[in-house]
Amino acid sequence: MRLNQQLRIWTTCVTLLVLPAAMRAAPAAGPLRVHPTNPRYFTDGTKNADGSLKAVYLTGAHTWNNLVDMGKSDPPAPFDFTAYLNFLDAHSHNFIRLWTWDSVAWDSRANGKLGKDFVHYVAPLPWARTGPSNALDVKPKFDLTKFNPAYFDRLRMRVSAAGEMGIYVSIMLFEGWSLSHANRRVLAADGWAYRSHPFHPDNNINGITGDLNGDGNVLEIHSLASPAITSLQAAYIRKVVDTVNDLDNVLYEVINEGGNQPWDWWVVRTVKDYEWTKPNQHPVGITGHGGERIASMLASPADWISPGSQDGYRDPPPAWDGRKVGLLDTDHVWGVGGNPGWVWKSFLRGYNPLFMDPYDGAILGTPFQPRWEPIRAAMGVSRRLADRIPLALMMPHGELASSGFCLADPGKEYIVYLPEGSEVTVDLKPASGQIIVEWIHPVDGKTVPGEETFGGVKRTLRTPFSGDAVLHLKAKQKSR
Repeated sequence: MRLNQQLRIWTTCVTLLVLPAAMRAAPAAGPLRVHPTNPRYFTDGTKNADGSLKAVYLTGAHTWNNLVDMGKSDPPAPFDFTAYLNFLDAHSHNFIRLWTWDSVAWDSRANGKLGKDFVHYVAPLPWARTGPSNALDVKPKFDLTKFNPAYFDRLRMRVSAAGEMGIYVSIMLFEGWSLSHANRRVLAADGWAYRSHPFHPDNNINGITGDLNGDGNVLEIHSLASPAITSLQAAYIRKVVDTVNDLDNVLYEVINEGGNQPWDWWVVRTVKDYEWTKPNQHPVGITGHGGERIASMLASPADWISPGSQDGYRDPPPAWDGRKVGLLDTDHVWGVGGNPGWVWKSFLRGYNPLFMDPYDGAILGTPFQPRWEPIRAAMGVSRRLADRIPLALMMPHGELASSGFCLADPGKEYIVYLPEGSEVTVDLKPASGQIIVEWIHPVDGKTVPGEETFGGVKRTLRTPFSGDAVLHLKAKQKSR
């Protein structure tokens, strides 16, 4: 069967699966804020039965063209956002990064083995193309003092639609990978990203140039080097905030893999200062593989961060200490990669795991490759489990399980991951009385009751099925 036929059939099946309203998630509540007692997570303000604040675990698959269209044709074919939301809903995901793109092109040869052999056209961008003369792509030049209604109308509609399906959206304000990593010294032609950028002097009518020192690297665009550029960026940030401030499911991301410390922190403060004049305040985050390392991101005014492999956050990641909410993203770990085990290791070490998804293969990678579907499924299983445990009380306690992967409220509840399957020893000395045992398949989510056991000592438990496994232990409440 041809690939495009497979995609149509798969998408149709997903759409039929989630169309009934009763099967869909409730609208996203919020705005999110950092949980006051367990800052590894956010809370939406919802309270548990005992009056404590519920923790919100975020996980989901994001893809490059989920906001701006990208493709070989000009204009690029429109992205089917409704089908994408249905895809997320079918997998029980509740978070996406909503990707922007700073240039009107993406030479995908810059991505090496993952790339295609052509240039993606990209539209729409935030600024209006008014002319009077033409840019380097032979279309009207940008007027950087005027915004493109099509971009901001789409931004609002897509964030709102996601919220109605219970999905939180991190709005990417700027995209830095193309200029900071792919503009030079790669398989694509040198300077491709800057030549297609609105801040190239031949592409705007405002006399703006992003290459202030003439070295061709144009990293000055995402810095505080040019007051004129900074002023334009501040106006753009305020426009984004004006567009979505009333929506509950909003987060902000400064930039994808770009920027530098002073500029990143300026963007965070610009969002926060402007939102303080508005009804709602939303979390702002800084992501890895840009101009900052982990120590700087942790010291920043951001509410959440996404560390990367350059700081040692790969497979397995170290336990997260909760100084900020940690969104661990395969984009900053592998680029395109990952596995179901990584999802569970990340979850049980206190992160909110995200997946950079090739999705339909239109941009990079192979669509619906067999290795991707188990990752998506594992994220959904972890999210459904997170929704039924007292997550706000649970913290990484790798020392309590021989596998090293344990999220626990010691003495009361434990989630343990067994990468190798077979058996695991869990320290149940803080617990007393009977312990309810449940085994969970990490990908298909099927559950199997375990044999009765009791607390007070270390216990060794054996899995009832082959392969890796998830173990859920809960102290049985004593009847009054």
